[in-house]
Amino acid sequence: MSLISQAGPSYRLPAELTHCKTGQNVVFGVTNSIEASKLKETCVRFSSLSCSSIKTSWVPRESVRIRRGSQMVVAASPPTEDTVIAAEPLTKEDLVGYLASGCKPKEKWRIGTEHEKFGFELGTLRPMKYEQIADLLNGIAERFDWEKIMEGDKIIGLKQGKQSISLEPGGQFELSGAPLETLHQTCAEVNSHLYQVKAVAEEMGIGFLGIGFQPKWGLKDIPIMPKGRYEIMRNYMPKVGSLGLDMMFRTCTVQVNLDFSSEADMIRKFRAGLALQPIATALFANSPFTEGKPNGYLSMRSQIWTDTDNNRTGMLPFVFDDLFGFEQYVDYALDVPMYFVYRKKKYVDCTGMSFRDFMAGKLPCLPGELPNLNDWENHLTTIFPEVRLKRYLEMRGADGGPWRRLCALPAFWVGLLYDEISLQNVLDMVADWTPEERQMLRNKVPKTGLKTPFRDELLKHVAEDVLKLAKDGLERRGFKEVGFLNEVAEVVRTGVTPAEKLLDLYNGKWGQSVDPVFEELLY
Repeated sequence: MSLISQAGPSYRLPAELTHCKTGQNVVFGVTNSIEASKLKETCVRFSSLSCSSIKTSWVPRESVRIRRGSQMVVAASPPTEDTVIAAEPLTKEDLVGYLASGCKPKEKWRIGTEHEKFGFELGTLRPMKYEQIADLLNGIAERFDWEKIMEGDKIIGLKQGKQSISLEPGGQFELSGAPLETLHQTCAEVNSHLYQVKAVAEEMGIGFLGIGFQPKWGLKDIPIMPKGRYEIMRNYMPKVGSLGLDMMFRTCTVQVNLDFSSEADMIRKFRAGLALQPIATALFANSPFTEGKPNGYLSMRSQIWTDTDNNRTGMLPFVFDDLFGFEQYVDYALDVPMYFVYRKKKYVDCTGMSFRDFMAGKLPCLPGELPNLNDWENHLTTIFPEVRLKRYLEMRGADGGPWRRLCALPAFWVGLLYDEISLQNVLDMVADWTPEERQMLRNKVPKTGLKTPFRDELLKHVAEDVLKLAKDGLERRGFKEVGFLNEVAEVVRTGVTPAEKLLDLYNGKWGQSVDPVFEELLY
């Protein structure tokens, strides 16, 4: 889910740096004294909204770092007072420019993989408590040289280079991987992460489960993580949908983040990703159990998103409009209700209010206050469509699963979206799919997977064509990455999803108990 990048990357702003002048230029100040001296007498003027002509400059987003003994500690979600603060009001052009600043030439495209997993006590199968998670995080930090991420006096994550480990609301353990060039590097990163986690966790009697939905325990059994923004979300979710708390506390996903070279490239990849997201959901469907019994779905995780908060989820039909681009996504995001604003080291509850009102200084929770780009970045991460736009595109439709599938998901999307021929073939394939058909697939796939009827055939046959395009795209990349698709190739060949295999085991040798799934899908 990754609501906020903890102590995240530097801001990259589409800008020309000029000496400060009056007029419409956007001026930034940084109260951190080091950065203030660097940026004194400097302001930022957005030069253009087209990717091809943007000049970029890096303005650091400083995290607060404190040494404790030999350990480096990173304060979580650094307060805006310590980051980049707009001295003049942001304009819509600034928000559009922020998204456009993600444009990169093809040689700089990277692969970023994120995956979540459930930690549990090997003896009881119960979810890890926060105290156990804290011990685990401290153990990984000390043994493998990670920096600790703190919220107050609570450890809530780790950071090492461009990788981070964070906690989802119910203690789901997430690796947000570094931007990497090849799928071999991605899979090596996953393996290294799982080795480190297991090395510490096994000594504690803790295991990790690769599945899309908590198979055994109810909401009342899930521990709540001590993170301020999750408390705000927990109070808000029941007001906007019936399954939001399940999403927060009982789901796990794997997703891949991919780059684009221009606004036109972003549009093409966004459309291809949205249209095919239900196929990814089917291929990786892996959440058929709820509280010890089959729940009637192959991807309960995907189904939960249909009644979480419809203001911020879904298939975004406007992406297929002729006029779609960065500006239209900004218009959408401006009206998605906010969750919070971070001020004075606290999360201010702004639920239900819009960023558009914030831009006008009309937030009842912060009367007269105006947003900065840190606020905009945070807001973008609280929007949850099937494909999400930030300064890159996130493919969000897959269930969590065992480690081989963690490498297969990025392979699937890289083969389709990072190869021009495969991307164009996908766009040709989906060009005449109607909004109703795309929504139908989104609605039915969580229940029927590859057996979902589509036009005159089953979705399995569409998936066969799509998998061929993914393989061809990986072949043309020239990195010998096609083998990472073996996990999904078997699913496509048989039409049997991972969830259906679990159900067969449940109804067969498991004797209608879900407990064996904790061993079957143990990392």
